[in-house]
Amino acid sequence: MCGVAKGSVRGGLLLGLAVVVALAATGVWNPFPGLWDWVDRSQPISDPDVVWQQRVGGTPRSVTIAGDAVVVEQRTRVEARSLATGAKLWERKADWSAVAGGDRDPVVAVGKLLVKGYELLDPTTGVTRRRDDDAVAVWTYRNLLLDAHCTDATDCTLSAWDPRGTAPLWTAFLPGVHSGLLADNPGLRGTRRITTTTRIDDGVAGPEPVPPLLGFPVDGRVHVVDTATGRVLQNVEPGQDERLSVVGGRMLRITARSQDGTCYFAISARDPATGQEAWQRAGVNLRTADSAGCVQREDPQGARNVLIGVGPDGREAVIDGYDGRLLWVGEPGTRLIAVDDRYALFRAADKRSVVARELGTDRVLWTRPASGKSGAALTPYAAVVADEKPTRLVAVNPRTGRELAALRTSSNALAVGPQGMIIGEGREIGYVRFGGGATGGTPAPRPGDGGTPGDGGNPGPGGTGPNPGDDGTCGPKREQCPDAGSGKDG
Repeated sequence: MCGVAKGSVRGGLLLGLAVVVALAATGVWNPFPGLWDWVDRSQPISDPDVVWQQRVGGTPRSVTIAGDAVVVEQRTRVEARSLATGAKLWERKADWSAVAGGDRDPVVAVGKLLVKGYELLDPTTGVTRRRDDDAVAVWTYRNLLLDAHCTDATDCTLSAWDPRGTAPLWTAFLPGVHSGLLADNPGLRGTRRITTTTRIDDGVAGPEPVPPLLGFPVDGRVHVVDTATGRVLQNVEPGQDERLSVVGGRMLRITARSQDGTCYFAISARDPATGQEAWQRAGVNLRTADSAGCVQREDPQGARNVLIGVGPDGREAVIDGYDGRLLWVGEPGTRLIAVDDRYALFRAADKRSVVARELGTDRVLWTRPASGKSGAALTPYAAVVADEKPTRLVAVNPRTGRELAALRTSSNALAVGPQGMIIGEGREIGYVRFGGGATGGTPAPRPGDGGTPGDGGNPGPGGTGPNPGDDGTCGPKREQCPDAGSGKDG
């Protein structure tokens, strides 16, 4: 009897399974996707929980908030998701992608490696807005897109576009742009950001405003291009001990000379339009040379229009690239962890707190507890601080220090927008809304004070780019704005 009962049960289970398979095959009822979702359900990636959490197709190489969409670049494809719900909006095969434009006019440039050309897609619909079949390189900014076309290795044309424009704003001739096919945002001669933590992505702030001048390295020389007009202002070859960098509307000639077992540094900043020296400093190490000698292989540290240097006494300083002013000088033992042309964030000498200072003033904006391994990043909408023990991500208003979001999480900060940020771990990404849940606070204001530090946001003549909040409506050098041509205090 027991054998008969066991056989009946087994037969009933097999019959039931056959019925379920038949129903799934005919589309009447399919429990398997829901069952798999339950088995594969992800654990929340932060506490408090995120607004939404989704698993993307592959490990993200970059994540950018583009208007109402979140653009996720992966190794062989790019996908966009709704910022409000996390639902997938579209997906394309692509080897690279980059976002241009501001909050109201973003576009997504996509392309394939070793293939000329690119497409500009609408971030919400994925519809192609413009197609180019010949470009070898693309540079994306908040208020401008640049591309380069080369008929041969020494004959290239650089074109500037409004992110959603259909005709170039200007074109310029360059005798090459390195060599080969360079895809998106190949390196130019500017500054490199401070890296104090791996938990905040380098592109967390999204596209930056285009600088007033860009330095294109070509065959050992640097060609300086005015981004408002396309005029090539300089074609400079560095000296044997020099490295050239274009920062804050100036051409910097950085010299590192080996003598007496050490490196001696000097900076000469010149106006590219006239060639005249605007300012100079000696003895400031911009960290362009490695520890093995005085050979300068790196761009200077900094961001936008400012440089980070180390004085002979070991103290860090923030220098205005336009006029050479010292905007901040640290006390012994302090360590810069983030800077832009508005604020500086540094770890206090006791390694127990992070302090925010407004550049060009003696004003301390806020202080918050932090460990000696904390890192940070400044974005137009929030300052993000990553800490350990406990492992946390905190977003604060960069001017007031008011908390916008405070998370207990081991995830990374991937992108910051006007109303929240994207965090992620592996293939999981989630959206955190500023001021939501128990974190309190209010959303960060739209950026509008991103001009030259210490001048109330008004750019110096030829020395700064546009305010981030302008989204390019004033022109790359604010030449179409009422305050264009405002001077700077020395």
